[in-house]
Amino acid sequence: MRSMLLARNGALASLCYTICKEWAHPMDTKNYINIDASKRNSHVYRYIKLHRLYQLFAERENVLVLPSMWEDPFENFILKAKTRDRDGTVHEFGFRDRLYGQCWTTESRSDAMWRIYSQKADHGRFDGVRVRTTVKRLAESLTARMTFGDVKHAFIGRVEYLPDTKLFESASKIFAKGLTPRTVASTLLVKRNAFRHEKEVRLVYRKLFGDPAQEGKLRYKVDPHDLVDQIILDPRVNPAEIKAMKNEIAARTGFKGEVKWSLLYKAPKSFIFQVSI
Repeated sequence: MRSMLLARNGALASLCYTICKEWAHPMDTKNYINIDASKRNSHVYRYIKLHRLYQLFAERENVLVLPSMWEDPFENFILKAKTRDRDGTVHEFGFRDRLYGQCWTTESRSDAMWRIYSQKADHGRFDGVRVRTTVKRLAESLTARMTFGDVKHAFIGRVEYLPDTKLFESASKIFAKGLTPRTVASTLLVKRNAFRHEKEVRLVYRKLFGDPAQEGKLRYKVDPHDLVDQIILDPRVNPAEIKAMKNEIAARTGFKGEVKWSLLYKAPKSFIFQVSI
């Protein structure tokens, strides 16, 4: 009975998601920042813990968070600062804690990303996976249930990495053309050069109305089977455990797409060099 109810609830959620997509107001060019139209169908990746993958498929929710929850203290530094208007009055950005984001990357093969986001769990197995989607699919997952007014505050953009001196110079000019939804979102799309290995693309949303998101986490409904098109296992997983992990993922998510093992650390085949003596 429980499995029947779960299947029925899943079918209803999928139907609702499809209907909402038909009514949704899609993003236009203004909602893409630092991303050319030709790149909107390009792949982006997110390295996550295995239990987060299961949570995504079970709860059918994607989660954006306040930048204060990210480790880099420079995150959201522009909106944390104060401004001075023409008459010299100093102001703070009252909405700085209503801006939420989620980080993805264009880097498909990265030793650093695996080591940062995937560690060996208590049972001795590396517990990270890499999920894949496209820029457009990710962006439209956020706006699928939004009104036109809300879509104006939803963005996806490529992060620019700058030296510290240029970072502050860029920050000082970011509102030169006015305080608009786009310029506000752009404040989360600049980082220091020390993080350029991340090659980030960020999903950004400013929640203007209603109560702030609980615990700094803004959740929105999503069909994970529509969003995710591939899952990759950590390259450090023991080859003997790969089949069991694939079966576990299939059983717990119902995912029908590709589930593969990363070959990042696979040793090259032996070969012979020609040497002139």
